[in-house]
Amino acid sequence: MFVDEVRIRVEAGDGGRGCISFRREAHVPQGGPDGGDGGDGGSLYLLASRSYRTLDDQKYQRHYRAQGGAHGRGKTMHGRRGADLIISVPLGTVVVDDETGELLGDLVEDGQQVLVARGGKGGRGNARFATPVRQAPRYAQPGESGQRRQLHLTLKLLADVGLIGLPNAGKSALLCCISAAHSKVAEYPFTTLTPHLGTVEIDPLGAFVVADIPGLIEGASSGAGLGIRFLRHIERTRLLAHVIDVSDAATNPREALAVVEEELRAFNPELLKRPRVIAANKIDLPHDSHLSTLHALCAEQGLPLFPLSAMTGEGVERLVQYLVDQLQTHSEAVNVS
Repeated sequence: MFVDEVRIRVEAGDGGRGCISFRREAHVPQGGPDGGDGGDGGSLYLLASRSYRTLDDQKYQRHYRAQGGAHGRGKTMHGRRGADLIISVPLGTVVVDDETGELLGDLVEDGQQVLVARGGKGGRGNARFATPVRQAPRYAQPGESGQRRQLHLTLKLLADVGLIGLPNAGKSALLCCISAAHSKVAEYPFTTLTPHLGTVEIDPLGAFVVADIPGLIEGASSGAGLGIRFLRHIERTRLLAHVIDVSDAATNPREALAVVEEELRAFNPELLKRPRVIAANKIDLPHDSHLSTLHALCAEQGLPLFPLSAMTGEGVERLVQYLVDQLQTHSEAVNVS
């Protein structure tokens, strides 16, 4: 199961209390206060790691608590500091305080770390309060409580190219054709129920990552179908490839393009400003009327069009080369694998 949204409870460790103690040793007159400080509580961090793909671990463990600090002891022995707790999450995780709405972190780089709950400070022992005037203080500080938070974790996949389109347009077949991904492909809608990532090798330049977003339908931005759950994954992509089925049995290309564009606009208008390319898929089937319609439509909107067949591979190489050129144009370089 693809888990991309969870809520968890995090509790940092409490600080240890300071000690009230007086030195008592044979043959040593006038022993003074020697209570040690309490140790600080452990803090809690989230760490972005390439080893994780979903928030599955956090779905099954919703409560995390760091270790508390040990109490101070006599002979000015300080308490042990509580161990920090580090929770690993996938790249692309957005961390928000669920109670205040504060954005705590956006983890997009491997090894990036964010502090989400700070440990409590340990209390000072009575040895800290001794002065020439107050030589035998009989009090010490309690440790501070560690920070407690309810966190809302949201995963937005990190990909260079996002494949979008109506259900059964052939997005999964195209991803399988250009990468080593193994998405489910079938002749019925909604065969893809979760986003899939594939890496496209382009030696000697490196590689780029493509995300197959489950099919959008009219009303997806309002909760219809599967789209509302996965539209946010498009926000991370630098380039959108709109896959349209141009076979004669498919929906009219003008309508297919309009439906997806409207859902993108309703969800986040900025998405329509991303570089886009139209992949006219299934040209291995009868397609003349729909392909000519799409040619005219793309000419009107100034969108690049690439007729192809994900099943036979025809035209796919031209599309991949165009994607490489665009990614190099709109970023410093294509991601290196």
